[in-house]
Amino acid sequence: MRSTLLVSAIALALAGVSMTAMAATPAATSATDLATTQLPRTVRPSHYDVAVTPHADKLSFDGQVTVTVDVLQPTRSITLNAIDMTFSSVRLTPTKLKIAIAAPKVTVDAKAQTATFTFAQPLPAGTYQLAMSYTGKIGTQANGLFAIDYDTTAGKKRALYTQFENSDARRFIPSWDEPAYKATFNLAVTVPSDEMAVSNMPVASTKDLGNGLSRVTFQPSPKMSTYLLFFGLGEFERATTMADGTEIGVITQKGKKAQAGFTLQSGAAVLKEYNDYFGVPYPLPKLDNIASPGSSQFFSAMENWGAIYTFEYALLLDPNFSTQSDKQNVFNTAAHEMAHQWFGDLVTMRWWDDLWLNEGFASWMAARTTEKLHPEWHTHLDAVGTREGAMSRDAVATTHPVVQHVETVEQASQAFDAITYAKGEAVINMLEAYVGPDAWRAGVRNYIKAHAYGNTVSDDLWKAVQGAAGKPVTQIAHDFTLQPGIPLIRVASSACSNGKTTLTLSQGEFTKDRPNKTPLKWHVPVIAQSIGGSEVARTVVDGKATLEVAGCGPVLVNAGQSGYYRTLYTPAEFAAIKGQFAKLAPIDQMGLMGDSWALGMAGLQPASSYLDLAQVTPADADPQIWGDIAGSFAGLHGYYRGDDARQARLDAFAVKQLKPVFARVGWEAKADEGDPTTILRTQLIGVLADLGDADVISEVQRRYAAQDTDPKAVPAALRKTIYAVVARNADAATWDQLHAKAKAETTPLIKDRLYALLSISKDKALAKRALELALTDEPGATNSAGMIAAVGYEHPDMAWEFAMAHRAQIDKLVDSTSSSRYYPGIGASSNDPAMIDKINAYADAHIAKGSRRAAETVIANIQYRQMVRKERLPAIDAWLAKNGG
Repeated sequence: MRSTLLVSAIALALAGVSMTAMAATPAATSATDLATTQLPRTVRPSHYDVAVTPHADKLSFDGQVTVTVDVLQPTRSITLNAIDMTFSSVRLTPTKLKIAIAAPKVTVDAKAQTATFTFAQPLPAGTYQLAMSYTGKIGTQANGLFAIDYDTTAGKKRALYTQFENSDARRFIPSWDEPAYKATFNLAVTVPSDEMAVSNMPVASTKDLGNGLSRVTFQPSPKMSTYLLFFGLGEFERATTMADGTEIGVITQKGKKAQAGFTLQSGAAVLKEYNDYFGVPYPLPKLDNIASPGSSQFFSAMENWGAIYTFEYALLLDPNFSTQSDKQNVFNTAAHEMAHQWFGDLVTMRWWDDLWLNEGFASWMAARTTEKLHPEWHTHLDAVGTREGAMSRDAVATTHPVVQHVETVEQASQAFDAITYAKGEAVINMLEAYVGPDAWRAGVRNYIKAHAYGNTVSDDLWKAVQGAAGKPVTQIAHDFTLQPGIPLIRVASSACSNGKTTLTLSQGEFTKDRPNKTPLKWHVPVIAQSIGGSEVARTVVDGKATLEVAGCGPVLVNAGQSGYYRTLYTPAEFAAIKGQFAKLAPIDQMGLMGDSWALGMAGLQPASSYLDLAQVTPADADPQIWGDIAGSFAGLHGYYRGDDARQARLDAFAVKQLKPVFARVGWEAKADEGDPTTILRTQLIGVLADLGDADVISEVQRRYAAQDTDPKAVPAALRKTIYAVVARNADAATWDQLHAKAKAETTPLIKDRLYALLSISKDKALAKRALELALTDEPGATNSAGMIAAVGYEHPDMAWEFAMAHRAQIDKLVDSTSSSRYYPGIGASSNDPAMIDKINAYADAHIAKGSRRAAETVIANIQYRQMVRKERLPAIDAWLAKNGG
């Protein structure tokens, strides 16, 4: 599953319960036996025969399932997972034993999300058929079986989809809904004959039942976890191609197949790459990617085996609206979900403690594959941004280890965060650089082959990689995955002697909010290189180390930026590196800037260090460097929010730095420009507008007004950006015009984005109108929660009060997997200390004690911003007074 972190108002527009494991001693050990579980270990499923009849108009469905189970030891009850189900009959039939079993007593525990069947007599060990007839609910948010209503030129349509990760298959099938309980599945559905039904496997047969209904039966699935099962139904069409003997498909709403061409081509190329990389061919006969209108607060795509589910904004490309950034995001999302077909689906983590084995690896694999198959995008620099996102989360007290202890469904939902995804990816990047790409791939291949169709823990991967590499990987991997936090490498160098510079390296810990914390210890792989030199030096720092580096110039530590640590130089060394900044490779420029920003804000070096580097960055530097600088200026702008005079000084300096860069890029795309330049153009327009640059805002508004008479005024590549700037600076008349466009739009991909744009206005009155609009049926049930969250970015205190006043209505608009993080997130950008008390009070009243990490992280970051405003911005002010003129 791929999550998306949104970091600005414009980006926002564009882009359970506590349960206790029941003890039972197993007869033998297996992956299932060793895993954490909320279910008794006395019964294990091996196969499900499922038949479902959805009633889309009534938002309900009828289900029948027969589960082949092994009773491992005598028991009087069978407990499995079930939510919002009513059982009409339950019967148990032995497959070999000659005994009659009376119908059991059925007890449903809504809090524990279980159903228990209690029998009159103990069941002997053996194999049984457990048959259940039941009814369930079709939701309107992306959990379980749910409905999406969307507009077309032919009117309103409704489609059905499923989303089961992490623990929602239990809304569709009464089941052992935990990853270690793998089984095979037969699925049959009774559906309207004029609609397309989709599942993990190809259709085996279709039988016309009359009355406009057909019974569609799918081929048996491979052995897999319940959360990977998928069912979709609607007025769809399918585009296909073949790759390495596998049929690749993209399924869209009718009339949108043409928008799937890039994803289809990408899927074929990625499948060939993965078949080669993993050394195990994709094992299913087909691989579909199903496009859905709407959105979720929790995810953008889901890796169901053979039937990836993806929201349209992350899968389709509309030539009238999609950008180059969208194209890269579509590729990366598809590559991420396809990596899961091996890492997650074929081999699955044993329990949610090791979720990073799925997500961190898929993120790393997607980044690697994007860079390899599309080198013209220059996405290798994205590794630094990924690492910075992880470190921002990892540097506060509420962080957690990559491998984390998960006890409840709600805690499992919270595990889908920047540590799991981004730190997981960064750690893999570091370990691959340490052992070498060939040894890493050999280890991965061995891991996949050894554990196919099974479940694993992280040490299974380390064992495989260490065996292939012949290097001590496990100790390093344990240090970075079993404990939280970020190493800090302090660097001191001696005078150059005999053409070599000796570095003295010492290790501490970097934090944003605990300056006196006793540091943890890591074994840190370090790579260093003198600027302009061709040789690299390597060592593993365990407390302290010395390292000889060829060359007599300034030395860059973490050369190539594969390491997951902060690097702190002495003032003299930093000054020397700054003097050679233009000679650094772009990825090292970006890494140095990331460290300077973080260390400066934490008080470990001057807060103005980042501005020193920005000031010496040449206008013709790599476009992605200037994109980073623009984003950092926007970040500083946000720190000054509420202090207009000081913010204006910062904005004037930032505009002065960015305007010459924008002059080079220009409004009009050049025929030979690279993709990074195309993306930088949209970034600069958005940031310059946010900084109040009158020239950019005026030109945006001119182009927007001229679009009906001048086809070139708003080219497709700039449409999203122009609309976003207009929406952010809208007056009432402009907001009304955008609202009318949203209501009239019949393409969901565009319509959903237009409603998001209505939520980013700087005008408080218009933002209030967006909040009120979000509570109507007009935007679509899955879009409303995002609108409220988007208002919260610019107006957090107003959005918070609105959300608290309308919580009963908003609860219905938030998917259950996001419930514990959604409301705290609304107040996340507040600079008001009172917001901390409000979030704490909400958490005390509505969030289980063991599930408050998201709320506590929001609070930690508000406190950090208050520290920066009080302790760091005065140094920025002083620097601006000296350099801003």
